[in-house]
Amino acid sequence: MQPASKRFAITGVAGYIAPRHLQAIKETGNNLVAALDPHDAVGVIDSYFPSADFFTETERFDRHLEKLKRNGEGIEFLSICSPNYLHDAHIRMALRLGANAICEKPLVLKPWNLSHLKEIEQELGKKVYTVLQLRHHPSIMALKESVSNITHRHHIDLTYITSRGKWYQYSWKGNEERSGGIIANIGIHFFDMLIWIFGNVQSYTLDYYSSTKAKGSLSLQNAEVSWFLSIDAADLPTNVAAQGKRTYRSLQMDGTELEFSEGFTGLHTQVYKSILAGNGYGIDDAQASIELVHNLKNIR
Repeated sequence: MQPASKRFAITGVAGYIAPRHLQAIKETGNNLVAALDPHDAVGVIDSYFPSADFFTETERFDRHLEKLKRNGEGIEFLSICSPNYLHDAHIRMALRLGANAICEKPLVLKPWNLSHLKEIEQELGKKVYTVLQLRHHPSIMALKESVSNITHRHHIDLTYITSRGKWYQYSWKGNEERSGGIIANIGIHFFDMLIWIFGNVQSYTLDYYSSTKAKGSLSLQNAEVSWFLSIDAADLPTNVAAQGKRTYRSLQMDGTELEFSEGFTGLHTQVYKSILAGNGYGIDDAQASIELVHNLKNIR
């Protein structure tokens, strides 16, 4: 017997990452009943859930979902794709509405908010899930498995360059108070991946930081890591730029390049499948990388 379809709503539906959530909701056989975004360029909904109600004001969205709840048709999940600084408030909205939250990274910008969310989880009996899709990437999962029984410390070099145009600095992503800056907005998935594979953070440095790039090092339980993040196309390797590519990912372990440039499509669907199966990653899983990002920013 097929499981019953779950009722979803989403915030930030006009954003870059929202289509991956819409696709995941659809591919897992569920239904979107309402969507929120202050911007109304949301024709993407037609490709997935054209019957979903749409709101540009949080207050009306909240009221609509509250009415559905009182009528016995409340949502079971709220997918949160809004700007980073709104995540905490939208997670609280989900829990108050009797729904579980599925929130994009970073879960929150301030690590002390995690303990508050855990208290509300326990009070209301609902769950906060975080989207850590790299933990579902086949190459990353294979890497974790390959080093699980090796006790010597590895040397890791991580480079992630994802070119962004001038628009970036004019959007919320270029506003550090709203996005958390490049380390939180671009790097947190990779910090989580490294901690997940190589163990807890022992020490860290930040060698360079600007609005477009950052560089530093990490000492983890089983690895020494050098990392570089950038949204500046000028940092792309010449051969990559010559091919017209605007993204470059490189992970070297002990001098050997590990291939993980492909395989990123469909990871959100895997995240949703895991959550709907009763698994999924929660607040405790997100804590280490959020604390690291916060600490790195505070040593500037």
